[in-house]
Amino acid sequence: MLGRIFTVGGYTLLSRLTGFARDIMLAAILGAGPVADAFFVALRLPNHFRAIFAEGAFNAAWVPAYAHVHGERGEGAAKLFADRIFTLLLASQVVLLIVAWLFMPQAMSILAPGFSEDAEQRKLAIELTRITFPYLLLITLVTLYGGMLNVMQRFASAAAASIFLNISMMMTLALAAWFPSAGHAAAWGVLISGFLQYVLLAGDLARHGGLPRFAPLKLDDDIRGFFKALGPATLGSMGTQVALFADTIIATFLPAGALSALYYADRLNQLPIGVIGIAIGTVLLPEMSRRITANDHDGAMKAQRRAFDFTLLFSVPFVAAFLTVPDEIMRALFARGAFSKADAVAAGGTLAAYAIGLIPFVLIRSAVATFYARKDTATPVRASLTGIGVNVALKLALMGSLAQIGLALATAVGVWTNLLLVLFFAVRRGFLVLDRAWLMSLVKFLLTGIILAAAFWLIARFSGSWLGAMHFHDEVTLVLLAAGGAIVYALAILILFGRRWLVSLVRG
Repeated sequence: MLGRIFTVGGYTLLSRLTGFARDIMLAAILGAGPVADAFFVALRLPNHFRAIFAEGAFNAAWVPAYAHVHGERGEGAAKLFADRIFTLLLASQVVLLIVAWLFMPQAMSILAPGFSEDAEQRKLAIELTRITFPYLLLITLVTLYGGMLNVMQRFASAAAASIFLNISMMMTLALAAWFPSAGHAAAWGVLISGFLQYVLLAGDLARHGGLPRFAPLKLDDDIRGFFKALGPATLGSMGTQVALFADTIIATFLPAGALSALYYADRLNQLPIGVIGIAIGTVLLPEMSRRITANDHDGAMKAQRRAFDFTLLFSVPFVAAFLTVPDEIMRALFARGAFSKADAVAAGGTLAAYAIGLIPFVLIRSAVATFYARKDTATPVRASLTGIGVNVALKLALMGSLAQIGLALATAVGVWTNLLLVLFFAVRRGFLVLDRAWLMSLVKFLLTGIILAAAFWLIARFSGSWLGAMHFHDEVTLVLLAAGGAIVYALAILILFGRRWLVSLVRG
C-alpha cells in the first residue's frame, strides 16, 4: 500500500512541478490580455465538466462498482459491465460534444457575459473552446480506464497521465509562432494532451486487462446500481464547483490583488492536497472496495486507519510551516519582479488561513472512501453540501472585514464541517471506530506539530537577525527551514511515536 501511495504521490508531485513550469510559460507568452482571458475561458468549460462528471462523480461511482462485480462474479462479468458502461459513456460524450459545438455561442453568453461587448474576444473564445472541448471526451475515457487499472492495483499510468497536459501545452506554446495566436497554441496543447493521455492509459489497459468494447445496452442490476451511485456523486461534485465559482465571483468585488493572493496561496495549499491526500485516497478506494467485496470489513477499517496515519504523518509539516512562516515561504518563492514583498505578505496571510483547513482537505478523500467502497455516494454528499453551505455563508460574512483571507478562512471552516460530518456518519454506522489508541495518536501528532511550528519560528527569527543583509536572504531562509524542520520533525516522531510504530505503519 505504501509503495502504491509513493507511486501516485510521486507522479502527482511531478505533475505539480511541471504545472508550475507551464504557468510560467503561460504568463510569459499569453500575459494577462484579452487573448489570455479567452483561453482561460476555453479551458474552464471542459475542466469544470471534467471535475463534475469525469474525475469527480464518475470515478467515485465507477471504481467501487467495477471492483464489486470483479470480486463477486469474476473477470468475465466485470468485462461485460465495463463494455456496457463504455458504450453508454462514449455515446453520451459524443452527444454532449455535438451539442457544445453547435450551441457554443449561447454557452459563451452564460459563461463569459462580459465578452459580449468585445466581438473579437468573444469570437476568439468560441473558437478556442471548440478546440478544447473534445478534451472532455478523451479525459472521461481516461478516467474509465484508470479506474479499471486501479482495481487491478496498477496506479502508475493513471497518476502520470496529467503530466502530459503540462508538457503538451509547453511544447505548443514554444511553437506559438506557428499558430494564429498564442491562445490557439495553448488550446491545441490541451487537446493534444487528451490524445496522449488516452494512448497512455489505453496502452496500459490493453496489455493487462483488455480495452472495453461496444456492447448491447441492458439495464441490469449492475447498471442500475452504478447510476444510483452516480446521481448523488454528481450532485456532490457539482456543489464543489459551485463553491469554486462563488470564490471567483466574490473575489471580483474585493480590492485589486485579492484574486492573485488567493491564486498563489491556493497553489501552495494544493501541493499537499494533491501529493498526499489525493494520492492516498486514490490507492485506498480500490483497496477498501476489494476487502468489503470479500466481506473483510475489519481489514477495510484497518486499511483506512493506516491511510489516516500516513496522511497525518506527511501533512503535519505542511500545516506547521504554512501556519508559522507563510510570509517567508511566499517571499522566497514569488517575491521578485512584479510580485512585491507586500504582495507576498497578502498571499502569506491567505495561505495561513487555508492551512487551518489543510488537515481535513488531505483527510477527506480517505474519509469518504468507506462510503464509496460500499457504493454509498449519498451520505458524503449530505456532508459535502452542508460544508459548502457553511463555506459560502461565511464567505459573505467575512469578505468585508478580512477580504481574501476571509474567503480562505471560510473555505477552511467549510471543509472541517464536511470532514467532521463524514466521520460522525461513519462512526454512527459502524464503519469506523475511533478507539483510545487512535485518539492518542492524534494527540501525539498535535504535539509534533507544535514542536515543529516552534522550530520553524525560531529558525525564521534567527535567519532574520543573522542573515538579513544577505542578498538571497529569503531563499537561504527557506532552505534552513526545510533542513532544520526535517531534523526536528524526524526526532519528534521517533521520540513521541517510537521506532516500533513507524515499522508497523510501513509494514502494515
